[in-house]
Amino acid sequence: MNISHIEHIGIAVSNLNDAIKFYEDKLGLKCYSIEEVKDQKVKIAFFMIGQTKIELLETTEPDGAIGKFIEKKGEGIHHIAFAVKEIKDVLSELENNGVQLIDKTTRKGAEGLDIAFLNPKSAHGVLIEVCEDKK
Repeated sequence: MNISHIEHIGIAVSNLNDAIKFYEDKLGLKCYSIEEVKDQKVKIAFFMIGQTKIELLETTEPDGAIGKFIEKKGEGIHHIAFAVKEIKDVLSELENNGVQLIDKTTRKGAEGLDIAFLNPKSAHGVLIEVCEDKK
């Protein structure tokens, strides 16, 4: 598997507007886009730091993954995403090497990226996302 870079870090927040204000006013970052991914029941604000994005994730429905995460664990880091080439080959390689996958096939994520998640049980408690590196 060839990881080119950290694509983004996903952070679960209860209130997207309040979180954006903190990142802009206190940290001096600039939100460059806000997007809703309806099938994942999430609204996302994006910040770029070098080659890595920060995604602030707010649930749009209490039964969404982010809503459940916040209910159970509170706000905080939700996942780390790695950029990879040939994501379908990467998923096959991971599964063949005994990694439990949440997504055995890719799905569309934010910014139109093909994504898939690995089960945290296989990654020492960390939810890992792999994203197709389109560059």
